[in-house]
Amino acid sequence: MRIGDLARSTATPVQTIRFYEQQGLLPPPRRAENNYRVYVEAHAERLAFIRQCRNLDMTLDEIRTLLALRDAPGPDCGEVNVLLDEHIGHVAERVRELRALERELRALRARCVVPHAVAECGILQQLDSAAAAAPTPPAAQPTSSAARGTHSHVHGPHRR
Repeated sequence: MRIGDLARSTATPVQTIRFYEQQGLLPPPRRAENNYRVYVEAHAERLAFIRQCRNLDMTLDEIRTLLALRDAPGPDCGEVNVLLDEHIGHVAERVRELRALERELRALRARCVVPHAVAECGILQQLDSAAAAAPTPPAAQPTSSAARGTHSHVHGPHRR
């Protein structure tokens, strides 16, 4: 099948398939005489595995490790268990961060229970006050919420 066929059959954008190839997660397909990529069922199965891992919010490095273990299985799955235990820990930390963020947002929302004139909005006033009080971190300083002692938006997957 060609890349468009693989994309349709797996509901994966073509750009994502190419990205996974560039990252070494998908093996390069053979080329037809017309230089088109030719994918086989093994590509679709591997792509489905990658997508399932991404649905579980695993990083590309975690997926790469799982694929390597899947491709060359050892005597037991101890490494898989360790990787998943670490991932569960990262997810648990993100859940804690998201709960703290929710508390912070609810407290902010409570500052303006009923609509007022925008100039009197407690939410906007609090955001302005917090912005004015927050130091701008130097470029060399860490900018994580833990390093600043404040909460910040929880972005994307964890870093391993």
